[in-house]
Amino acid sequence: MQPPKPSLRLKSRRAKSGLQPSKRIEAFIPSSQLFLAWSIPLSFLKFLSEIASKRDIGPLPAFGEIHVLEAIELLGSEGPIGRVKLSKRLNLGEGSVRTILKHLRLAGLVEGGREGYTLTKKGRKIYNSIHEALSGPVEIPQNSLAFGRFNVAYLVRKAWKGVRYGLEQRDAAIRVGGSGAVTLIYREGRLTIPGAREEYSREIASVEKRISESFTLEEGDVVIIGAGGSRREAELAAKAAALETLRRLEG
Repeated sequence: MQPPKPSLRLKSRRAKSGLQPSKRIEAFIPSSQLFLAWSIPLSFLKFLSEIASKRDIGPLPAFGEIHVLEAIELLGSEGPIGRVKLSKRLNLGEGSVRTILKHLRLAGLVEGGREGYTLTKKGRKIYNSIHEALSGPVEIPQNSLAFGRFNVAYLVRKAWKGVRYGLEQRDAAIRVGGSGAVTLIYREGRLTIPGAREEYSREIASVEKRISESFTLEEGDVVIIGAGGSRREAELAAKAAALETLRRLEG
């Protein structure tokens, strides 16, 4: 399925910050004007990108912003957790995990102890806000809409303003190694695909039933189905597309 091509591209209006990581976090944690409806700080989304693209010496990091997000999720749900276990759960080398933890520690989001790493009070705020915005994963059976060998869906609360035709979400999914993504918006009591005709109504109804078994859909919610050759690829694709949606809410 190829939805119509969008013509709008979001441009960031924020100037680059010269603050150190810990100062940036101090700046965005208490600033309510930077918070979305469910209180994910917009500057935190930028912070994810900065960590994933930052290097001191040598090549770019072998991890992406999704891995940073997942590290926070794992520390929040399973912490304290050691570096070796975190490396296995994220499917990353210990060097990459060490770098992620270093930046999160500098930002004041994690702290280390004898039993492993845990989230600080600030880190717990971010973890809670992530879970207010994102719900999932939910596995979706393959069909003409969920076209991957594996398909995983995430629910993004009240994020409809971050979606045009879903091409930006699809591209974000492909950039992290997924096969693509399909984006649906819950409007007037049913899921719809922006810009698509009604030929997918049966498949959409099947997806809606599957999602509704786990979550209550509300007006303006967005459902993103990530597709991939493995469950891991599909999950990364869906998360990348969800982050792209959250970013676009700023515009």
